[in-house]
Amino acid sequence: MQVQLETLGQLERRLDFAIPASDIQSAVDARLTRVARTARIQGFRPGKAPLKIVAQSYGAQVHEEVLGEKVQAAFASAVEDKKLRVAGYPRFEGKPETDGNFAFSATFEIYPEITLADLTGKEVERPTLEVSESEVDKTIDILRKQRTRFDRVERAAEKGDRVIVDFKGMIDGVAFQGGTSENFAFVVGEGQMLAEFDAAVLGMKEGESKTFDLSFPADYHGADVAGKTAQFEVTVKNVAGAQMPEVDADFAKLLGIEDGDIAKLRDEIRKNVEREVKRRLSARAKESVMQLLLDSNEIDVPKSLIGMEIGRLVDQAKQEMQQRGFDPNNIPFPPEAFEAQAKRRVSLGLILAEVVKANKLEAKPEQVRAIVDEMAESYEHPEEVVKWYYASAERLDGAESLALEDNVVEFVYSKAKTVEKALAFDELMGQKQ
Repeated sequence: MQVQLETLGQLERRLDFAIPASDIQSAVDARLTRVARTARIQGFRPGKAPLKIVAQSYGAQVHEEVLGEKVQAAFASAVEDKKLRVAGYPRFEGKPETDGNFAFSATFEIYPEITLADLTGKEVERPTLEVSESEVDKTIDILRKQRTRFDRVERAAEKGDRVIVDFKGMIDGVAFQGGTSENFAFVVGEGQMLAEFDAAVLGMKEGESKTFDLSFPADYHGADVAGKTAQFEVTVKNVAGAQMPEVDADFAKLLGIEDGDIAKLRDEIRKNVEREVKRRLSARAKESVMQLLLDSNEIDVPKSLIGMEIGRLVDQAKQEMQQRGFDPNNIPFPPEAFEAQAKRRVSLGLILAEVVKANKLEAKPEQVRAIVDEMAESYEHPEEVVKWYYASAERLDGAESLALEDNVVEFVYSKAKTVEKALAFDELMGQKQ
């Protein structure tokens, strides 16, 4: 089989090849003979129709199937012979039969040849945080706040109180959508309302009313009122003070410590905090390493792989919208909105694969087991969770990917100039200062 390879661009290639028509016809005849053994054709018993009649009924379909298979096989053989790494799917074009041959061309992209950059001297951050009693105390306070009870008080509203109000907003004397509500509850000073609304309610008592102006920010999510000033009338119907539970035996029992031992509660919380801190530090470290690899290794990325990744991202976005109760068919998902993210993910995948291959960083069984054990630790019966993961190779894919990424992170830290960056607990956990 004659094959001609042409370079069309940095990664784009075209293969021209031909398949003898006699090879196609021989394969068609052989398949029709097999089909004839069981073919059901009107007027004949099953398998007794003449081959000529069978060819009239099935010939076109069989010819198309055989031709497709021959083209795929010829392309695969040519690619192997030329030692090409095909990225994505080829586009085949057929030409009229000439000189007893079927001629075809296949246009496709190949994977880029990646020469990894030397990371020596390049800086990469390693985030750090030591969990202390202060972090345990902060976590306990969060748990207490989540279980806050609000009791009615006969005084003016203070920061942290929950108030129930009726309000009505007008712009130029006209009520606007979303500007009116009854029995609306919010916690004063928690950022649930615009600052001017919070300030107006602060100091009001049950039964009091007030009229005040409120200026909506220019970037307010409600386009109809953004940048405008509204006049609000608000009536406070209830003021309730926050009552957080004490850190006592009852509180410990509420959080799963059966004997109510406070020391056990703190120990359990510390373990949970340390596990979460470790997970978040790892995620930040990986992000720093991945960004360094991307910045240090500029590569040509096959457009076909980017297109496939865009498709996956769009499908994922549609599923997320559906899970939130929205109809994805009513929401536009323009492919270009996902292009940058898709290119980044494909680029990173190609670079990571090369780093792993070049430095033999494949995940080891003991690493995978350690990750599975850690993921199972937070469950009531961790041994059952471990068995569940190991019952299917597909379930271990996630743990293997994490282990592989950990290997890449440690490799990069061993080669680059590592700069430790101490993080505050609130910063790492994404909490307000």
